[in-house]
Amino acid sequence: MTYSQQQPQHGSGPAAPFAPVPPPVKKKRKLLWIVGGFVGLMLIACIGAVASGGDDDATSATADVAVETTKAAQKTAKTEAQKGEEKTAGLKDAVRDGKFEFTVTGVKCGVGKIGSDVLGQKAQGQFCLVDVQVKNIGKEAQTFADSVQKAFDAKKVEYSADSGAAIYANEDSQVFFTEINPGNTVKGKLVFDVPKGTQLTSIELHDSMFSGGVTVALR
Repeated sequence: MTYSQQQPQHGSGPAAPFAPVPPPVKKKRKLLWIVGGFVGLMLIACIGAVASGGDDDATSATADVAVETTKAAQKTAKTEAQKGEEKTAGLKDAVRDGKFEFTVTGVKCGVGKIGSDVLGQKAQGQFCLVDVQVKNIGKEAQTFADSVQKAFDAKKVEYSADSGAAIYANEDSQVFFTEINPGNTVKGKLVFDVPKGTQLTSIELHDSMFSGGVTVALR
């Protein structure tokens, strides 16, 4: 007799069949899914927190850069304002450009003719004569040329020097084109032929045609 054919020892009726036992593997799989889901949720939460912290750091860094940029801009503006407030050199102030030190001692406009009746030159408009001293502060000889000097009126109109008229204005002192040794100083007049009624307000002096120049106020 097989196991299924055995009669029950108590009571009447057939014996109840045994209920099948679920394979333990399925429980393990279900547990793994639950644990995996929980871990996944934890990872998502961590990533969100990190991302949130990263945004805060980026915002903070951007704010720091903005503050530094503002400070730099304010510093630059202050420096430019201070430069603008610096006093412009005027008459009898010694100024330097390259190897020359210049001192403008006077200016006179409204001159119609320079020189004598026999030897001289008439102005197209009027002559403005600028008295200047030029000292060589370098270590070698340097040529001063009036042709690279510039004068300006109140409207910033630029005028060039008249070297031909300077010959008559300077007589023995040929400041219009002369070589100056180190330590020596020459004096002379720069001549500008400008329209009648024009008043020169500044002059830009150069030690050569390639120099930056220095400005001296004439008024």
